[in-house]
Amino acid sequence: MGAPKVGIIGGSGLYEMPGFTVAERKTLSTPFGDPSDEYVVGSLGGTDVVFLPRHGRGHRIMPSELNFRANLFGFKLLGVERVISVSAVGSMKEGIAPGHIVIPDQFFDRTHGRPSTFFGGGLVVHVGFADPVCTDLCRILARAAGEEGAKVHDRGVYLCIEGPQFSTRAESRIFRQWGVDVIGMTNLPEARLAREAELCYSTLALVTDYDCWHEGSKDVTVEIVIETLNRNVLQAQKIVRRAVGLIPADRTCGCAHALKDAIITARDKIPATARLELAPLLDKYLTN
Repeated sequence: MGAPKVGIIGGSGLYEMPGFTVAERKTLSTPFGDPSDEYVVGSLGGTDVVFLPRHGRGHRIMPSELNFRANLFGFKLLGVERVISVSAVGSMKEGIAPGHIVIPDQFFDRTHGRPSTFFGGGLVVHVGFADPVCTDLCRILARAAGEEGAKVHDRGVYLCIEGPQFSTRAESRIFRQWGVDVIGMTNLPEARLAREAELCYSTLALVTDYDCWHEGSKDVTVEIVIETLNRNVLQAQKIVRRAVGLIPADRTCGCAHALKDAIITARDKIPATARLELAPLLDKYLTN
């Protein structure tokens, strides 16, 4: 039984929290290019933790430009098994107010052209994705948020849009009719790739605004998002710190075996290049 190693992806301020000891910073290269930034490796409350600033330090990478594959593959290379994603979102429902926390359990895709799989080029893999997040990790995040006094919604539908622009009023009103709960620009590609990499994945969604549908609130702007995030960053740090301490060493969910019956291509037809480059994902299924 080994200690859990937890990956955390979000704003660079997340790892500037009390109790986090930095051991080293790692710059990785992957078959998919460079991750957003160097990984900050250290310890939080006795648990090995790896942080990655999603948009790079200084927030210099747009959502559409993020190298999601490199980011998640890098976590895999570093031995991470669980990934906690911390993200700002807009609320699409009256009862989910700015300052609340949502732990989404479903996603709806409105992006276009973003690479969303590690596979292809002669290797066909179909992972199950009906339940796109790790139920066990979601439960831990919801518990941690509640114990830290946050107003937490333990489920919800996250609508992922392309961006970088915020929604038009017409889009926002139609999205509400679809029954989604929150809106963001980053988390669905991460969830898909985490599943393919057999990583547990869950989102701590920090509600910053009401998008532009709410007549009684100001339309979403960068200033509003940043102001709300700054107010809530200490709470987010506390939730992450508590959640990391609640994660057990062993995984009993199905995330760790997502590829077991998902590799469709005949073993002798898998290209040698794919076998080599994707060894961290495939080896345990192809070496027997």
